[in-house]
Amino acid sequence: MRKTISWSIGIYFIYVLFIIWYLFYFADTSIPKEFKGTSADPETFLTPREWMLSEQYSQMKNLLFFLAIPYDWLIYIVILVLGLSRKFQDWAKATTKWSALQTVVYLFWLSSLVTVFTLPLSFIAYRLAKEYGINTQTFSHWLKDEIINFWVNYVLMVIIVSVLYWLIRKFEKRWWLYAWLLSIPFIVFLTFIQPVVIDPLYNDFYPLRDKELETKILALAEQANIPAEHVFEVNMSEKTNALNAYVTGIGPNSRIVLWDTTLERLQEDEILFIMAHEMGHYVMKHIYWGVAGYVLLILIGLYATNKLMKWIIQRWGACLHIKNIKELNSLPLFLLLISLLSFSASPLVNAVSRYEEHAADQYAIELTKNTEAAVSAFQELTRAGLSQVNPPYLVKIFRYGHPTILERIVFLNTYE
Repeated sequence: MRKTISWSIGIYFIYVLFIIWYLFYFADTSIPKEFKGTSADPETFLTPREWMLSEQYSQMKNLLFFLAIPYDWLIYIVILVLGLSRKFQDWAKATTKWSALQTVVYLFWLSSLVTVFTLPLSFIAYRLAKEYGINTQTFSHWLKDEIINFWVNYVLMVIIVSVLYWLIRKFEKRWWLYAWLLSIPFIVFLTFIQPVVIDPLYNDFYPLRDKELETKILALAEQANIPAEHVFEVNMSEKTNALNAYVTGIGPNSRIVLWDTTLERLQEDEILFIMAHEMGHYVMKHIYWGVAGYVLLILIGLYATNKLMKWIIQRWGACLHIKNIKELNSLPLFLLLISLLSFSASPLVNAVSRYEEHAADQYAIELTKNTEAAVSAFQELTRAGLSQVNPPYLVKIFRYGHPTILERIVFLNTYE
């Protein structure tokens, strides 16, 4: 037990040193010579202080990202090796004889413990964004969001885990296939209700109050053959100074949403470009393609997880205090493998997302015919979010679902 934990902590420590070396000493984030002096060069649209702050903030934010994910893996390993997952299962069985309620009790203990250990990193991320002027939330509002997030995830986990382990116990050889089949309507349902049930738990949404701007946006939507009746804005200024807009939901619940910070800091023609970009996602059905892609990845992930769990339990089950895959205390191993596989697949997922975002940029330019507004919009996005114009390669492939600001502005400058 001590050997397993020592090796895990040692590997994590070496990984941390590598990430620090890579982000702070090795990675080159300077602008290539051929783009010096162009509108893609941050020296042309950021003050020296803004450029320095964007580099500092991005480095720290990237460091937290790369530390947080394997830190979760380390937590799951320690929970398994110390036998805590087995104890949680025993407590659940001692509390009630009902299998469904045992899952409720077990997940409460597991979720609470994981939250206790991950909350410090979340707080550091909050304080970092606060110090650099990105986050505007008070501590009480931040804590409220964390509590809401805990209970939303907990309720979803109870539903998913209850069904998952019922399938494992009933169909040990093919549980992954049946779980995948059930995941399809579940994902579609969540995507459908997210704009009207989940998102309003965190923020207030309402139709765009600037009716003159809404008229212009709806005229743009009509030009794109989109049957839109409203554009929604959300009060994000009480939480952040960053800018954003997005498309969410499917079917009649689909929405185009603007952050109020975007409305406050961007000019009208810049907002129209942003809206045209989001309309591009709608026209090209990127949300539907995204759902289909995730469904395919879930199939591959569940199949691989089934194989890996059985192999790991057969070889190291005694060390992990797991007798077979049917036991509820094997859940941390399931979550560990799912997280590992998700992280491994993230470069592919992000590459597809960057392709879609580039296609939406091109669509927006073809619709608005205004490259100057597009360039200035991206420059303001950089300034407001203190984003790196040219992030390190590893950061790009593991974190960026959008092309970099450098790539987006260079494309606009060369677009014909």
